[in-house]
Amino acid sequence: MKDSQKRQMMNKQPRRNRKYFGQFLFFLFLLVFAIIVGRFSYISIGKNVQNVNLSASAQKLYTANETIKAKRGTIYDANGQAIAEDTSVYSLYVVLDKRQVSLNGKKLYATNKEKIATVLAKYLPLTRNQALKALYPSKANTFQVEFGTAGQNISLTTKQKIQAYHLSGINFVQQEARLYPNGIFASHLVGLAQAQTAKNGQTTLTGTMGIEQAFNQQLTGTDGSQKIKKDMYGYQLPGTKQKSKKAKDGDNVYTTLDTRLQTLLETEMSNVQGQVKANSMNAVLMNAKTGAILAATQRPTFNATTKAGLSQIWRDTLVQDAYEPGSTMKVFTLASSIDSGNYNGNATYQSGRYTIGNQIVPDWNTAGWGTITYDKGFALSSNVAMAHLEQQMGAKTWKKYIDRFHFLKSTHSGLPGEMTGSIAFQRPIEQADTSFGQGIQVTVFQMLQALSAVSNDGKMMKPYVISKVTDSDTNKTVKKYSPTVVGNPISAKTAQAVRKHMEDVVYKSYGIGADYKMSGYKVAVKTGTAQVSNGKGYLSGDDNYLYSVAAMVPASNPKYVMYITMKQPHLGGTTATKLLASIMKPVMARALQEDTGSTTTKTNKMPNVAGKSVTTATRALNKAGATVTQLGTGTKVLKQSVTAGTSLYQNQRVFITTGGTVAMPSLIGWSKGDVVKLAQLEGLKVTVAGDGYVTKQSIKAGTTVGADSTLVVTLKQNK
Repeated sequence: MKDSQKRQMMNKQPRRNRKYFGQFLFFLFLLVFAIIVGRFSYISIGKNVQNVNLSASAQKLYTANETIKAKRGTIYDANGQAIAEDTSVYSLYVVLDKRQVSLNGKKLYATNKEKIATVLAKYLPLTRNQALKALYPSKANTFQVEFGTAGQNISLTTKQKIQAYHLSGINFVQQEARLYPNGIFASHLVGLAQAQTAKNGQTTLTGTMGIEQAFNQQLTGTDGSQKIKKDMYGYQLPGTKQKSKKAKDGDNVYTTLDTRLQTLLETEMSNVQGQVKANSMNAVLMNAKTGAILAATQRPTFNATTKAGLSQIWRDTLVQDAYEPGSTMKVFTLASSIDSGNYNGNATYQSGRYTIGNQIVPDWNTAGWGTITYDKGFALSSNVAMAHLEQQMGAKTWKKYIDRFHFLKSTHSGLPGEMTGSIAFQRPIEQADTSFGQGIQVTVFQMLQALSAVSNDGKMMKPYVISKVTDSDTNKTVKKYSPTVVGNPISAKTAQAVRKHMEDVVYKSYGIGADYKMSGYKVAVKTGTAQVSNGKGYLSGDDNYLYSVAAMVPASNPKYVMYITMKQPHLGGTTATKLLASIMKPVMARALQEDTGSTTTKTNKMPNVAGKSVTTATRALNKAGATVTQLGTGTKVLKQSVTAGTSLYQNQRVFITTGGTVAMPSLIGWSKGDVVKLAQLEGLKVTVAGDGYVTKQSIKAGTTVGADSTLVVTLKQNK
């Protein structure tokens, strides 16, 4: 082969190789393309990648699930006035970062800190200097600032007032909250609902005390939801339908509480607690025929709106405290003795001391009153008389009646943590001790239940505080609570006889309850004084007693029963009976006058009149049914004595402070509570004589008064 042919063949070989390689690359490209097309086709048809559904993921990415919050049910008083309801509160913060500008160039940060400080100081509980200090933080490049508790729990009204100034940088965060418009108002009984955050981040109001806790399931609604389509920027796509599930609001709960009586009871309890600083106090007004609780409170208590005082005690002492009742237990000892056929009131015994085994039962007057009848012994609250009655009945019979009165058993109030009490009943001395209220522990509700048998001619009524539960959408009654007879421990004849003996406590010359007399009504009363135990023995000293009173009015056919306890007060120069009477008589008198069992009185909300002219404020208050008393000579209202939003009972006195000199108003016809409120507002020293309504005042109407002036008023019950 010639050299030229060899060269030609050598040149053709690389061309052939390139051709083959090009063909290989072409087919390789076709194969890869086919694989890619196949993969995309598989994905587009099957919509799955590694067991992940792409269609569902895309839907999730561009679909927003929003929760529609259900409203918690409202708690009402007996007249349909809200005493606990849902509201929105707001927290405030101010943005300082100057980089915060909207898309259209609007400044979203604080541009006028001086003005912001002035406005916040006007509407929030902080000074202008405090606001400025927060607005000029020491740390550079601070993004935003908050204002502590002063910037939290802001009402919608206050928020709107701040927003009206259109100051850039101010922002609000909405929060769920529970509104208790009356402040201190059966606080432990009504209870609290507080925001709690679940694991999923959702915040829900949950009952943590009282009725709010007991009826939490009924009050709590069911949240709804809605789904919307949105674009990549988060905006809802036009024309897309919303899929939603409607929220179901919680049921409403109606109580038996009467706002007028509850408000008065709170005032009278605060007056006494302010004087004696008792370790604890309880007071309850109950319908004698039905067991409905019309007013109930305790001390210490708390303001449900501000939470002030909440840390002092969480227990609802009406059902969660058991205590030795002392001499009010003698009502049931006497009833048991009469009902069992063992009582002879004209028989006599030697008072002062009684020996059982090697133990002594002493009277509170250890010298005794000589040889007296059992009738007189009850009126004098003789321990020895009761010990004799227990011995005459026999321990077995006495214990049978303790059981029949349902002591040591739950009243099934439905309130959280109800106690059942306890008893020491093994030895003869222990059995005798229970006859005058020692060695047996009871609750306030147990006492009320047992007292109803005496007030209601033998029919023992269950105390109850809820009248009905209604559907919030339809207003139909879901559950109704009616008067319930839970037993007949004694006969009607026995009950009537016991009430006559309770009258003797008040009206006999030797009775120890004369302070409880009321004009126009016969009162049946039993007082109580029990030594306080520390768990090892009884404490000594004048301040270590639990004082109590059980009262029924009118005595012949009671409409109301009132039971009050006062533990370890610092009495000073006054007596426990006078103090307890100063609570019982005004509340009982108002209940009888207004006959709450058969009438319903319209109540209105207290308007906000601060900053308004006296004329405008007076007009608004009169429209709300209030009686207005102006303190001062100014033309604008600086303060109002009742917080805005609080329920007003008809003709409730409201004080408006206007500045300038204060002239003493005419107090004739005023209640004691109104006089005390005036004294508190003006710093007066007040002495009250009698009960009922003012008939005389030591400072003449029109006289200028100042702090530390002494006012003496005389009160009498209306005939």
